[in-house]
Amino acid sequence: MPPQNNAIGGSSAPSRPEYTDQQLHNALLNFYGGTDATRETCGHIFGFGNPTHEMSMLQRITATTMLDYEPKINGVDSTAPTISKLLEKASAFHTAHGPILPLQDIIQSKSPCMTLAAEFKRASPSKGDIAPHLHAGEQACVYFGAGASVISVLTEERWFKGSLDDLTDARMATTQLANNNDNNNTQQRPAILRKDFITTKYQIAEAAASGADTVLLIVATTPSNILRDLIDFSRSIGIEPLVEVHALIELDVAIAAGAKVVGVNNRNLHTFQLDLAQTEKVAEELTKRGLTFHHDDCAAAIDDNNKQQVSLCALSGMSSAHDVDRYRNVGVGMCLIGESLMRATDPGVAIKGLCLDPKDYAASQSVSGGAYTGGTKMIKICGLTDPKDALVACRAGANLLGVIFAEKSKRKVSVEQARDIVNSVRSFGERSDRVTVQIRTNNKNGDTPLSALVAKSHALELAARRPLVVGVFQNQPFDFIKEMVDKCGLDLVQLHGSEGMEAANSSNFGVPALRVVDIELGSDGSDEKDRSSMDTAASILKKVTSDPIAILLDTSIKGDEHGGGGTGKTFDWTIAESIQNMGLPVIIAGGLTPENIGEAVGHVRPWGVDVAGGVEAGPGVKDVDKLQKFIGGAKKAAVEASKGF
Repeated sequence: MPPQNNAIGGSSAPSRPEYTDQQLHNALLNFYGGTDATRETCGHIFGFGNPTHEMSMLQRITATTMLDYEPKINGVDSTAPTISKLLEKASAFHTAHGPILPLQDIIQSKSPCMTLAAEFKRASPSKGDIAPHLHAGEQACVYFGAGASVISVLTEERWFKGSLDDLTDARMATTQLANNNDNNNTQQRPAILRKDFITTKYQIAEAAASGADTVLLIVATTPSNILRDLIDFSRSIGIEPLVEVHALIELDVAIAAGAKVVGVNNRNLHTFQLDLAQTEKVAEELTKRGLTFHHDDCAAAIDDNNKQQVSLCALSGMSSAHDVDRYRNVGVGMCLIGESLMRATDPGVAIKGLCLDPKDYAASQSVSGGAYTGGTKMIKICGLTDPKDALVACRAGANLLGVIFAEKSKRKVSVEQARDIVNSVRSFGERSDRVTVQIRTNNKNGDTPLSALVAKSHALELAARRPLVVGVFQNQPFDFIKEMVDKCGLDLVQLHGSEGMEAANSSNFGVPALRVVDIELGSDGSDEKDRSSMDTAASILKKVTSDPIAILLDTSIKGDEHGGGGTGKTFDWTIAESIQNMGLPVIIAGGLTPENIGEAVGHVRPWGVDVAGGVEAGPGVKDVDKLQKFIGGAKKAAVEASKGF
């Protein structure tokens, strides 16, 4: 991936040189110690002698940053301040605008609440542009106002389109907000984290001079002896660094170097694969070593003598209250969340929804048999035939991507088309295999079909934080469906014919199944009011079983022997509203468009929405503008609707 020049945010970045692979390799080799590099200091970087070890994107970015900084450090760039001048500037800055805040103290002081590090990140190597138009100071104030105690700012310019100006803007804006009269000086400003590819004391001094309270040090690219030097230097100027690890071998290096705040990147920065269990593995390892770290125990610490030895942080892949609670349960003290907040229509509302206080999370989970009032959480884009359209949908925020195998459909895909879409979606989600939906049944409700479906819907919502691919079938043999699941790598199936509820049992296909329930219109496409929406809803609930993972309501036309779907007609949405009032979250489909999605989401507040033809330029060909407007409209309406609850 070629480097990117930043022309957004603070001051525009100057044109930067491009380097050959040999130059990058030499920069890394010199940093690692050249021929004097030892297994003890650099084994974790070199793959411990693996002959097939190649320079990863992480190492490429790190080496590029090293070469960019060489002229500043060695004095060739006469415009760059010396490290001593930077330290003088840092001292003056913090004298004028407040002292450096101690990161570990901030984290531990929030116990039992989870500390939130909200990140400002315009772009990334794996996702491209995320939100390049946003202003760092304004976004940081939104984060702070909603409850973030740490603001992480990406300052790398080429791939992440950040700058030190962004960091200073975030620091100054949040300081002003904390000091204003409305706050009555009761809320401490957030700590500012410089997140970059730091390998030198110069960059740490530069961070301090720009207003940073802490810096990120990445073990995966740093020899152990240099890591220790960088930690010691940081502390000498009042900064407690956040030391990032991924593999357990990197934890060894971090602890040996004296790290007190350890962050676990759930994403392997060499491969960009994401594994949310990585933080839990590190927590388990810390427990085995007898190191105190559990965040809940911080509140019981009376003085510095019984403070936790390490503060554990989770650094990537999180987006929901369930993620926060998952890590709270293993002792994590801080979660860093970036992309989902940068993409959020209202990041303040998104932060409130994280339930940083365990009491808030407990309250959000206490509903037992009541109406579903959670609002729209799932967006499904169906009828995809092109991986490029699938990526547009992923980037816009779709949770489910539908590929149709039904024989009658004008959007029917081949095995090759479906496999290409699956691979594209997996690449976006930074995964190499299908997602397993972890379902927890609620025994206290007796595992009725309704309670089982509620639990399954919740599990699907969690799994679909990274987009999933759904294969849509209609009255086709189970063997054929299973074959398509295996050949194409589908995450879910959707049964859209007259197969029955029991057919949606996951044992039939090896993956969970959505079950479509047809809402029949008259042969002329008009609503037939033989009974009330309440009666229709009650009738549907009587027929549901615990076999599907979720229920999707779609329009069908009376007399259509092929079953519903693809009608382009809406049904009476009060039926969906009535079903949800009886406790079952549902996805609605049929006749949805960018023009009516706001009304559907705002008035009905369905758990999910599903569209195919409403965002097309032609059968199977998505209109990018319509698709983005549909997803954006659904998300905006969901935020607005949530404000009433």
